[in-house]
Amino acid sequence: MDDIRLKALAKINIGLDVTGCREDGYHLVRMIMQTVHLFDSIQMARMKKKGIKLTVNMRFLPTDEHNLAYRAAKLLMDQYGITDGIHIDIKKCIPIAAGMAGGSADAAAVLYGMNRIFDLRLSGGQLADYGLKLGADVPYCLMRGTALAEGIGERLTKLPAMPRCPVLIAKPGVSVSTKWVYENLQLREDVRHPDIDRLSADIEAHDLKRIAAHMGNILEEVTVKEYPVIRQIKELMIKHGALNAMMSGSGPTVFGLFEDRETAKRAAGQLRLSGLARQIFVTTVFNV
Repeated sequence: MDDIRLKALAKINIGLDVTGCREDGYHLVRMIMQTVHLFDSIQMARMKKKGIKLTVNMRFLPTDEHNLAYRAAKLLMDQYGITDGIHIDIKKCIPIAAGMAGGSADAAAVLYGMNRIFDLRLSGGQLADYGLKLGADVPYCLMRGTALAEGIGERLTKLPAMPRCPVLIAKPGVSVSTKWVYENLQLREDVRHPDIDRLSADIEAHDLKRIAAHMGNILEEVTVKEYPVIRQIKELMIKHGALNAMMSGSGPTVFGLFEDRETAKRAAGQLRLSGLARQIFVTTVFNV
């Protein structure tokens, strides 16, 4: 295989809890991850000239080792002594610095593409091990679908597929540092933790309304206080028909779950009129 086209799918967090912090600074989490049909398009082509050529449609993004996709290609090149080169072209669509794992999804796609193009014959588990060297979300981005993530996010348990439903995604015109959010999270006794076990049971029961009712993200404690626009977007989505709305990851992206696409599209129209969000998408959950 000399070239391959891939879709790097974004994720949302249906539930996100933080249970503690390790001595090395990594936080311990329990979260339910779900891919959505919003993606970066990636084309990879083998080159005879040694090295990595990375092109991205957004000029402000790095095209060297500061880019996770570049590091993913270099990791396997170095590990397996690959002497041919690779050209990676990324068309970004997933909002950046938005809590949707865009960079991790790109890295996961590149690992998969390198494995295919250079016939490395790595198993899914081996790819996940390499992915963890790049970031805690990368193994999940290789797995996709509905999953419980524990530890620092690397311990994955496949869950039954979430009910297929429309998802409205809105990112306000702010960017949030994941590192800053976790550093400012205070796990006080009065902090309300989402019930991840209950959410898992709701997914097992394939009950969309119960899933929506029990969603929760402990990181909203930090991000929403700093960026009130997140709360405004949540309230607008719910007012216009969302079963529930919540911040994804460390934010600032907000997603709403809907029972039908027409209601989601009308809510998207209201969001556009409000000016609260800079990027707005109506999509669906994506199950493997």
